[in-house]
Amino acid sequence: MICISVTPESRNFAKVDILNAAAQSDMVELCLDRLIKTPDIGDLISGFDVPILVSCRRPEEGGQFKGTETERINLLRQAIIAEPAYIELDLETAKQVPRFGKTKRVISYTSLKRPLNEVDDIFDEMADAKADIIKFTWPTPTLQTAWPLLAAISQKREIPVVGLGLGPAGITFSLLGVKYGSPWTYAALEKGMEAFDGQPTVSELDEVFGFQKISSKTKFIGVAGLGVAERRTIEVFNKASEKLGLDYICLPLVINDFKQIHKMLGILKIRSLVVSPRMGEFILPLAEHLEESSEKTGYGDLQLNQPDGWHAYDTVRRSAVKSLEASFEKKTPGAKNVFQRKNILVVGKSGLTKAIVYSLSQQGGVVSVTSDNDKAAQGIARTFDVRYVPFANLYDTLTDIVVQTDPELVLGSGKTQLNAAYLRESMTVMDVSQLPEETELMREAESRGCEVVCVDEIYRKQLNQIFKAITGVEIPGEVFESRSDYTR
Repeated sequence: MICISVTPESRNFAKVDILNAAAQSDMVELCLDRLIKTPDIGDLISGFDVPILVSCRRPEEGGQFKGTETERINLLRQAIIAEPAYIELDLETAKQVPRFGKTKRVISYTSLKRPLNEVDDIFDEMADAKADIIKFTWPTPTLQTAWPLLAAISQKREIPVVGLGLGPAGITFSLLGVKYGSPWTYAALEKGMEAFDGQPTVSELDEVFGFQKISSKTKFIGVAGLGVAERRTIEVFNKASEKLGLDYICLPLVINDFKQIHKMLGILKIRSLVVSPRMGEFILPLAEHLEESSEKTGYGDLQLNQPDGWHAYDTVRRSAVKSLEASFEKKTPGAKNVFQRKNILVVGKSGLTKAIVYSLSQQGGVVSVTSDNDKAAQGIARTFDVRYVPFANLYDTLTDIVVQTDPELVLGSGKTQLNAAYLRESMTVMDVSQLPEETELMREAESRGCEVVCVDEIYRKQLNQIFKAITGVEIPGEVFESRSDYTR
């Protein structure tokens, strides 16, 4: 069940906000915090088919009520007399506002500064305050900080528990809450109306995160991170699963350290972890077994939990090299090794750089590496026995193929920038630094007559590899064509 929170300032627009929210949700929270004048609450909440939850929070609880504490409590007393379906009361206020009529009491505990490690004692206090539903709110910047909230809702208790995670891992908690029986999940009506930074909208929950399709039997695919690339991957995988009738949903995971991660993934029954290229080095230590390329490069973008532990694989490298190879096969059909004696310049300093350098050097290419960080480029060159090109000497270097892997590289004429004038019509250019997005370098290369390797093709090949490794089937082609406004 989705609950949309509305925080109107004007009584005239409050009912309109509730009406709009009611059309897209199962329940509406009317926050009285910002109303400039005392409202007729009975009039505001009458005439709606969905349950209404009324709240009025102090600033220390994340609210915006500017009156006195006495005024706030009187407003809540008036609200409960109007008999909404639910009234939210903090633990202190609950002791001053008695139960009235059929209105159910949501007793809340909010900690804006830090997550709680233990909730049992507070839970007992809230139960004693005649709670019908208990609500916890605290910061959830990572999976670890969201974990106690998950424990609170996943345990079988006499009183249902609702949780609200503030921060990047809040969406993780919301999706898991559905599977583990949380009475409702909070969402914003639309962009600009979020109750807190990063709160998903109701449309986003459905179109990107597949909220409505989650059940107690759903299998989660872990996706490390919540950037544009990760959200696009989540959307593609969720839509592919729906089209194929598979009960998989992607779960974004914000991971900043590895403490107890294996244990958490095990409890959540997550057996696959998809990693964006920018996090391929950071996440790799989670794996207990590495394929050869990952072992040599320190990079992997897919981890699968096998009977003997977690295994890491490198899918971007395979997809990128295959796409680059295909572009040359068109020019020289039937050639056995299209990279033989080709001069290949790889730009970058990351784990993905190492993976590309390793793969192309294995296939007979004459590989050079450069970076705005000369020391890092020298280290990569020594590791894989390829040529090092100082960034200052880049423009004196002739090459057939340019592969860009550095997401921080900027085009320009500065010392640490890549001047697009370097590009020649005879070059083939591939940029995998911002998968799945097209970059400025690609646009420049195309305008200068270079052969450009299609980044969308690389991305499709990569996601197909990953999806098939997890589910056993490939992504239907039409899934890639559809895209929501939230991942454009």
